[in-house]
Amino acid sequence: MASVGRASAMLASGTLVSRLLGFVKAFLLLQAIAGISFAANAYSTSMQVPNSIYAIIAQGILNAILVPQIIRASVNADGGKAYINKLVTLGIVVFGVVALIATLLSPVLMQLFGLRGAQAELATAFAYWSLPQIFFLGLYTLLGEVLNARKSFGPFTWAPVVNNIIGIVMLVIFILAFGADPSGHRAHDWTGGMVAILAGGATLGVAAQALILFYFWRRVGLRFRFDFGWRGVNLGHAGKAAGWTFAMLIATQVAGLIEVNVANSSGPAYAGPLVMSNAWLFFMLPHGIIAVSIVTAYYTRMAEHAHRGDILSFRSDFSSGARSILLLITFCAAVLIVLAFPISSVFMHPFYEQMGLVLIAYVIGLVPFSIVFMSQRAFYSLGDTRTPFFFTLIQVVVIIIGVLLCFSVAPDLRAAAIALVVSIAGGIQAIIAVVLLRGRIGGVDGRRIAAGLWRFLVAGLASIIAGAGFLVLLGGVGRGAFPVSGLFSAIVSMAVVGTVMLIVYVGILSLLHSRDLEAGLAPILTRVGRGSEHTGDTE
Repeated sequence: MASVGRASAMLASGTLVSRLLGFVKAFLLLQAIAGISFAANAYSTSMQVPNSIYAIIAQGILNAILVPQIIRASVNADGGKAYINKLVTLGIVVFGVVALIATLLSPVLMQLFGLRGAQAELATAFAYWSLPQIFFLGLYTLLGEVLNARKSFGPFTWAPVVNNIIGIVMLVIFILAFGADPSGHRAHDWTGGMVAILAGGATLGVAAQALILFYFWRRVGLRFRFDFGWRGVNLGHAGKAAGWTFAMLIATQVAGLIEVNVANSSGPAYAGPLVMSNAWLFFMLPHGIIAVSIVTAYYTRMAEHAHRGDILSFRSDFSSGARSILLLITFCAAVLIVLAFPISSVFMHPFYEQMGLVLIAYVIGLVPFSIVFMSQRAFYSLGDTRTPFFFTLIQVVVIIIGVLLCFSVAPDLRAAAIALVVSIAGGIQAIIAVVLLRGRIGGVDGRRIAAGLWRFLVAGLASIIAGAGFLVLLGGVGRGAFPVSGLFSAIVSMAVVGTVMLIVYVGILSLLHSRDLEAGLAPILTRVGRGSEHTGDTE
């Protein structure tokens, strides 16, 4: 378990640094083109396309099949090196072909996402630069998952730091060259150079993020060579596993396409895709630092247990990972709900109410979202990609129906309504996923998970009440109120309210005799105790 803790800590630290730099990059982007403007939605939509296609061909498929397949291949005489080279060669070919086709189809893809006229033309210009990201995002995931399967976890989470640094530099160059425009620059202001620096700079960062991983391959004893001999290495099994995941991700991207279309329907004067993507960035901060780090460390272990048929150890790891995630994610969700408006005022001060509502609506679904993530990886560890397809299909149906109903919501609330639909659908998906996993492995240690969860929810609710009370004492979140009046006041308010909420959360869990809190604090208390003993010895 100590190795899992160290791996999780390494992953979390890399993710934290990357996310913090990501916020800096997002802040600079908002200064460059604003958050609610003609250019903002065009740019955000052009970036949505490579991320959507990347999710279909890389993020889900590779996460679903690569680690289990490499672990199975590791019993070969060469430790799986030949298999890895064949699989990476296949991935490079697929990613390259898809990226090329998508780039050539840029005008059609922008139309699919609901943009028309001059806005569609600007988005298409961005897309010609942004769509090659598909290749590099796929390569990054492919190379990174190979490293994860080899239990080299650090590079995969630290590589995005390079991406964000390059992105920040390019945005600074853009602002220095063309100025910061709170209106997002008018349609006729945009030149080829502006488009190249803004979108091309983003692609340059993604390329560096992927290519740097080749260096770490050498560190773990791997050397890539193109190998087109794809027969005889059980890629057929990988293809079958990928088929269900591919179908699942196609379904989710159809839902995403509808979400962006409905969001764009509000018009440039209201919250749209860029506001939603910035709110999602905050939503993903705790998920990326906590859930992804913990699950990634447990994922390889669970795949090993599944390969040996050790279901008891598999179930124990799932339970331990789920409870660790819930302990931390529940508190983070509570904090983001209370501080949504001060956070939004830092990034989008003139429109902080709209972004704040979107953020709250998303965060309502943060706990279920992390549970779904853990459950999906558990199924993938078992080599089962079929079951996640079906419980995701139910989520997609709920999202499509709910999002289409959002056309009837007022434009200023439409983005928040879409986010709320996504959260409700995620809650339904989480319940179904856990029930199906329970049936698949004969139980998920449900009593211990439920015993922890109700305590976390009670403590989270108490911290929300306390935090909201202190926020009101500081002036509330109305126009001109101290917590939303500027950068300094927002930071002070967040620090005060966050500290109060942490004290209440930990205090309530202590009163409820939470064993998960005790387990979580044990390593910290041990280190503090050792530090005190060391200090005493030196005095």
